[in-house]
Amino acid sequence: MRVLTYTATRLGVFGVCVVLLWRFGMGGWLLVAVAAVAAWAISYLVLPGQRAAAIRELAERDERRRAAGRRFTAGIDDDAAAEDAATATPDPG
Repeated sequence: MRVLTYTATRLGVFGVCVVLLWRFGMGGWLLVAVAAVAAWAISYLVLPGQRAAAIRELAERDERRRAAGRRFTAGIDDDAAAEDAATATPDPG
């Protein structure tokens, strides 16, 4: 949930930057590029606590996955095992 909150906040900052720059007369691809750089800088300076919480959440998720002995999520591991089994069978022809 912390990753989602951080992402939503960053998208909100980007949206505000787009609106402000557009109101000041900027447009086109330059508007998007400048807004992206401005949003990155603002997020980096203003949201270090949320960024750290999101990183902790991702690290905890990775620890749980590694402790369970999985490389990916269970569904992806199952798909990979099925694919391996399908390609490991000898071709009769």
